[in-house]
Amino acid sequence: MRIRRPRLLARLATAAAVLAVLAGCAPAAAPPAEPAADDGRPLVAFYGDSYTLGTGASDLSLRWSTQLAELRGWREFNPSVNGLGFINNRRSFADDDLPALIIAQQPDIVIITMGLNDAFSFDRAGAAIEQQIDADFERLTTALPDARFVVVEPFWYRPDRPESHLTVIRWVQEAAERYDLPYIAGASTWIAGAPELMAADGLHPNDEGYALMLRNMDAALAELGL
Repeated sequence: MRIRRPRLLARLATAAAVLAVLAGCAPAAAPPAEPAADDGRPLVAFYGDSYTLGTGASDLSLRWSTQLAELRGWREFNPSVNGLGFINNRRSFADDDLPALIIAQQPDIVIITMGLNDAFSFDRAGAAIEQQIDADFERLTTALPDARFVVVEPFWYRPDRPESHLTVIRWVQEAAERYDLPYIAGASTWIAGAPELMAADGLHPNDEGYALMLRNMDAALAELGL
């Protein structure tokens, strides 16, 4: 049966939109990333993607990073970007990328939550992903020798984790070990396969999902003595 051109174009547009969302590139309105004025509280910087930006929350004040900072009396700097990976959706590796923005703030604490989106680039850029994980860790730790770092296992959203994602998890953990950085294991399972914790798009956490991430993150940080 012959498919009419308008219907075919509509299907192609729909498929493209789905792929964009799967890569975490759905647009989201984000508050200014600049932290509050220095008032003596520690400054925490978050290096992450849409799950740290807060995509899917009814209000970005309900994302786990903001709630965590408030709970612990920290100032927040969160320049996280939808769809960002160590390689995926990354357009810069220089003075204007997220590591550069974080370094410029000279934070007291850096929490790295990257890697989810690299699973979507793994087939074409696996070697580059592994190299960039190491490069980012070296760059951040060298530029911020007095900061406390925490590396979080890359988040995930489906009950099954593809081999590409498991490999990125392993690379992130190995890099954390090389640079002697505290590592939070198990984060990829926190909301995976729980539709009641997902927003309407089925891909990002909802308010309840972010609340669970907050509780788990707070408990994990307490175990690390932070």
